[in-house]
Amino acid sequence: MMTRVEAENLARRMYAAASAGDVAAVDEIFTVDFFSHPMQTRGREHIRTAWQAILGKFPDLQVEAQDILVDGDRVAVRGRIRAGGQDATLMEIFRVADGRIAELWGVSSLALR
Repeated sequence: MMTRVEAENLARRMYAAASAGDVAAVDEIFTVDFFSHPMQTRGREHIRTAWQAILGKFPDLQVEAQDILVDGDRVAVRGRIRAGGQDATLMEIFRVADGRIAELWGVSSLALR
């Protein structure tokens, strides 16, 4: 099991990679069988595709974790998204397995239109 600090660092790494457009980092951040509850998809390729689509629409994307709470293999994050002139709130919970994000639930107030 990851330590609290390792889990916090994993969350920060995910948001830093998304902000930098580092789609290649998906392999080091997410498990092979990663499941996204919001997208109802399994596998890293789906997260890569989603990141590319969001970055295509919002090349100025910046995601920042503001609060991170860790309880066992669960990590809860309240964050901020800045993109396309919007300042939105992000709430995510993810499950960690083998040092990577295995499962994610989340919502944001970012208008994707």
